[in-house]
Amino acid sequence: MVIIEVSLLSGFIMTSRSRMLLENRTIVKKIEVKANVVYIYLEKLNDESQTFTLQLEREIQVKNLKPASIKIYDYYQPEERALAEYSAVCS
Repeated sequence: MVIIEVSLLSGFIMTSRSRMLLENRTIVKKIEVKANVVYIYLEKLNDESQTFTLQLEREIQVKNLKPASIKIYDYYQPEERALAEYSAVCS
C-alpha cells in the first residue's frame, strides 16, 4: 500500500468535490482528512505516471503563506519516500 500525505496550506481546506473525484479513481483505496493533512491510500503504484489533483478552498486569509509538503511513501517500508513542496497560486 502507498500513502500520499498532503499537508494543506494554512487557512485552506480540501473541497468536497475534490474528495469525491479522488474517491472515484480505482487506484484510490481510502481518503482520510485529519487536522490539516489529507492522506490518500493507494493499492499500489506501477511504472505508469499518475496525476492527482486536489482542489483547495481558502477558508481563512493568512499572511506570509508558507509552502506546504507532499510526501509519498510505502506503508510497509516508510523509509522509501519522496518529498515535494507546493505553494498557493494566489500567493
